Amino acid sequence: MMSQFLISDMLLPVWVSIKLASITTLCLLLFATPLAYWLAKPSRGNVAGRIKILLMGIIAMPLVLPPTVIGFYLLLLLSPSVGIGQWLIEHNISPLVFTFEGLVIGSIIYSLPFYIQPVYAQFLRIPQSVMEVASLLEPSRLRRFIKIVLPQARIGIILGGLISFAHTIGEFGVVLMIGGSISGETKVVSIAIYEQVEALNYEAAHLMSGILIIMGIIMVALIAAVSRLNQRP
Repeated sequence: MMSQFLISDMLLPVWVSIKLASITTLCLLLFATPLAYWLAKPSRGNVAGRIKILLMGIIAMPLVLPPTVIGFYLLLLLSPSVGIGQWLIEHNISPLVFTFEGLVIGSIIYSLPFYIQPVYAQFLRIPQSVMEVASLLEPSRLRRFIKIVLPQARIGIILGGLISFAHTIGEFGVVLMIGGSISGETKVVSIAIYEQVEALNYEAAHLMSGILIIMGIIMVALIAAVSRLNQRP
């Protein structure tokens, strides 16, 4: 019985968690990196500066709100009766609630500030003289961003990716609210642990918790190593 549990009820949720964290981190790398760069650029005019302040406040909301609050409103937004979910139904598209795709959307929103903050801080550390020389050498903004800006901010990007991955692995409230507990689809390892504790199956809960602890130690060690590199002059 225990060997059967190890295969179907432990390894599968672990795989779902790793897949969710990997896709979430990749999406943040692609879409949140340019956003962090735009936020870090000097604002031209008071209106642009106020918009950036407001946007940064919205992005930071997951840091202060309980995960269940964010999950609740995402559930309403993605449900078939209102918001995005209703629009999807009207266009004959399956709703995102209680799907892996819905988990990805929720994880991106919930992990966004954990990625944005170190990347934003790294962009701020780029000397203005470097940007001025870069603008003279490379007139194209896109190529300048790829060839010059991104390498300058690589430590912050790596750090943000590691923190986002580690944060997504341990998610519980948001993924439970919008994904439920569908085996092989939305049941991540944190939900599987909760269910085993409810069933008084502490041995299984210990095993899965041990996996998370080992992954957590590895991630913390990597984050500490990258942070040490970032502190060098």
